[in-house]
Amino acid sequence: MKITLHGIGVQKEVLPQISLLFELLKNKNIDLHLTESLQKSLKKNGFSSLGLKSITQKNPIKGSDFMISIGGDGTLLDTVCLVGKNEIPILGVNTGRLGFLATVAKENIESSIEELINGDFSIESRTLLKLESDVPLFNGLNFGLNEFTIHKRDTSSMITVHTYINDLYLNSYWADGLIIATPTGSTGYSLSCGGPLITPGARNFVITPVSPHNLNVRPIVVSDDNEISFRIEGRSEKFLISLDSRSTPIDASVKLKVKKAEFSAKLVKFASYSYFDTLRQKLNWGFDMRN
Repeated sequence: MKITLHGIGVQKEVLPQISLLFELLKNKNIDLHLTESLQKSLKKNGFSSLGLKSITQKNPIKGSDFMISIGGDGTLLDTVCLVGKNEIPILGVNTGRLGFLATVAKENIESSIEELINGDFSIESRTLLKLESDVPLFNGLNFGLNEFTIHKRDTSSMITVHTYINDLYLNSYWADGLIIATPTGSTGYSLSCGGPLITPGARNFVITPVSPHNLNVRPIVVSDDNEISFRIEGRSEKFLISLDSRSTPIDASVKLKVKKAEFSAKLVKFASYSYFDTLRQKLNWGFDMRN
């Protein structure tokens, strides 16, 4: 079995957990590899990677059976970008703060690795959205797990995002921006802007305006078999678009369309995992001091 570890900017305080992870996997005779970013981060902190192989173009990640993301949810999103169409199952070890996507706590590393090696897990497919444009964007990494966002830039004035579903006019959003979120992304930026929670298995996107000027404009849930396109207007010549944590400026002439990607993100989940428990514990969903 080949497992690749990935991390970004690993902090010194989590080195004991990484050392434990190395030891557990090596004791199981796992063919263990590190991404270059993780190897550089460990070296910067004076941590020896024990001569493990780093990933290069000559040593592609597509040969891996599993990817282990070490960090927070941002690291897991970056791991999804690395995996792309290969659909390698990803296990998220949370060494960050929230850990909504990276669900394995530092304290549970040993038991989780044991379950992984023994096959005591399930694979949860998460929908990815894909951005199509008439100019190259995001260096070809035109997909995201959480959301696609259009946002104002260089001015305090609002923008107008004319939005179409399968080329049929939906609405003109006069707002600071617009979010197209997957079920996974419904618990992120979209939620903070008043969007609804959507369970991971739902086959939907949610369109959520950012600070809309009209009080009667609300988020709308649409089927993910739709294609969503946009035309942007504003006082500035430049606007900002983002896919998860990656962003780039564009001008109003760029044609944009969002739809469901042909591939998905595969997340490793153990029997102890519950989406609704995670909502309550991580987001305080339904929390009431009277209870």
